[in-house]
Amino acid sequence: MMLPLPTGEFQAYLFDCDGTIVDSMPQHYIAWRDTLDRWGCAFPEDLFYAWAGRPTADIVVALNEQHGLDMPVETVVAHRETRFQQLLPTAAGIPGVLRHIDDAHGRIPFAVVSGSTREAVTASLDALGILDRFDVLVCAGDYARPKPDPEPFLRAAELLGVPPRSCLVFEDADLGIEAATAAGMAAVRVPQPRRG
Repeated sequence: MMLPLPTGEFQAYLFDCDGTIVDSMPQHYIAWRDTLDRWGCAFPEDLFYAWAGRPTADIVVALNEQHGLDMPVETVVAHRETRFQQLLPTAAGIPGVLRHIDDAHGRIPFAVVSGSTREAVTASLDALGILDRFDVLVCAGDYARPKPDPEPFLRAAELLGVPPRSCLVFEDADLGIEAATAAGMAAVRVPQPRRG
């Protein structure tokens, strides 16, 4: 089933990646859990979903502060990334979003706007065979202020040469919806896939 879209003439679609294009949030959580176990750091699943969209390094810094730990940020990020890559083949695309990508590809430009690393986003899109459909990738490290700040979405609009008001954002996370709204963009909330 196609996700219903708001009315309007949109000149670009901006997609979050994890939980929006790719049903990879469970794999991300397992990668976090397996990585943080090495440091004895708890990361409850509800907090993981509440922080969806935050860059990986920011999450490590926040967990250090929360638990009074001194986990090495770059090392934790690298371990988590490696574990996620191992789990990625078990992730699937989100059908309602993939249909919009298939339907609009070639008519309007697409961008991915993600809090994940470029390596993770590229691997996820490549695993689905759709990497070549995206004109722009805006990933962690490409902006100074992450979602819910509008900067990541505004950067994507600028790179596509499309006014923010003419962009439609596809997002699964609260932080992403906040960022899209702050950027003056319409947004479609992508529901979490049902787990059986």
